[in-house]
Amino acid sequence: MSAAVHADLVLRARRAWVDGVLQPAAVVVRDGVVDAVLPFEASVAATEDRTVPDEHVLLPGLVDTHVHVNEPGRTEWEGFASATRAAALGGVTTIIDMPLNSIPATVDVDALAVKQASAEGRVAVDVGFWGGAVPANAGARGPLHDAGVFGFKCFTAPSGVDEFPHLDPVQLRAAIEEVAELGALLIVHAEDPDLLVPHGSLGEHYVDFLATRPGSAEQSAVARVLDGARATGARVHVLHLSDAGVLPMIRAAKADGVRVTVETCPHYLAFEAGSIPDGATEFKCCPPIRDDANRDALWAGLLDGTIDCVVSDHSPSTADLKTDDWGSAWGGIAGLQVGFRAVWTEAVRRGIPLEAVLPWFTTGPAALVGFTDRGRIAPGTVAHFAVLDPAAKGVVEVSALAHRNPVSAYDGLRTVGVVTETWLRGRHVASADDGVTAVEGVLVDRPTAPQHARNERSGIILNGTEAP
Repeated sequence: MSAAVHADLVLRARRAWVDGVLQPAAVVVRDGVVDAVLPFEASVAATEDRTVPDEHVLLPGLVDTHVHVNEPGRTEWEGFASATRAAALGGVTTIIDMPLNSIPATVDVDALAVKQASAEGRVAVDVGFWGGAVPANAGARGPLHDAGVFGFKCFTAPSGVDEFPHLDPVQLRAAIEEVAELGALLIVHAEDPDLLVPHGSLGEHYVDFLATRPGSAEQSAVARVLDGARATGARVHVLHLSDAGVLPMIRAAKADGVRVTVETCPHYLAFEAGSIPDGATEFKCCPPIRDDANRDALWAGLLDGTIDCVVSDHSPSTADLKTDDWGSAWGGIAGLQVGFRAVWTEAVRRGIPLEAVLPWFTTGPAALVGFTDRGRIAPGTVAHFAVLDPAAKGVVEVSALAHRNPVSAYDGLRTVGVVTETWLRGRHVASADDGVTAVEGVLVDRPTAPQHARNERSGIILNGTEAP
């Protein structure tokens, strides 16, 4: 950066995550964008010059591509104001909202416009939107793609809400073919309904719920998705991987050049089935939290690059829907504000360094949706930052979270690490001490069509490797 150019902000940190390593840096911001990354003690003329405490780490703002905001239609479950405040306090500066649990579901251009109008001017972090692939919009998803959604979500088993039906195997294959033609991305909740166990009331024992959603259901559905991607060249993404038994087929598919990526979630990494108390349906999610050996295998899948990213699958509800019966309770975990904190805590327990964890929450999810301007600290990127105190010890108190409803599996979790500050476009927007102090988020579309097309032809960067 030229010394003659006056900056808006310089953030100095003894440990900043730049180019995949923690190193001293002075990050210079002008007009909401990183203008330069300089040595820590560089002389910079700036309106504001801040130094991060020595024991803290300067991170790029985290990216969460799997969030159910539920507005409009089920705003009592969450909503854009509360969800994005929770995100900001957790260091998440960009979220992509799922197309279901809101009413209307985001399955056409008109529904997208309704959702955008609900969010406009009310978001504390940047927000983008997924579209939905349901039976009714088969063959007509192009306009929604053109309107800027980041891809299309589908279910292979009932979604839990009537307004978002699942795709049967024939419809799934047609959806894969359609996204291949569009150059789009299909993201899949993959469970085979023929292998799920029908049930009504299940009582209070978690093991009885777990038995209704075996790992074989995930394996069967993922195999079908991979077959479609292999045959068509479509780009597909497996959502919230729970069963580690899927990992060998993912590894094989990637080795064969199938264009597949995979995510898992903090609750699958922080918890295991044997520790879930009776009646604690705040832990209910689909697919379910499995045993400790499975959890170990998911961690291994992250470390070897088979799993590309970690995202929250924040799916909250009102407290009355979390009955103590595992059959009737709503299936979803609220964790947007604390997911990174929970995973870092478990990483510390396992001796995994911060540098290994950060790509799962930054460059991995950013690359999934085609972002090149966030998820890292580099010249030309949006000046979104989070400051982490990696050694701070605490206990999650659900009543203190910004989520609309005080229901979360993370309540009472003893943690290591806390996000102390969050910045959007070079403006300080949240802190652990003062909460959210500014609402600076904007609505974002999928990267422009020409850039998106280039990404589709040449591959995207995931965990430092080029996806075919």
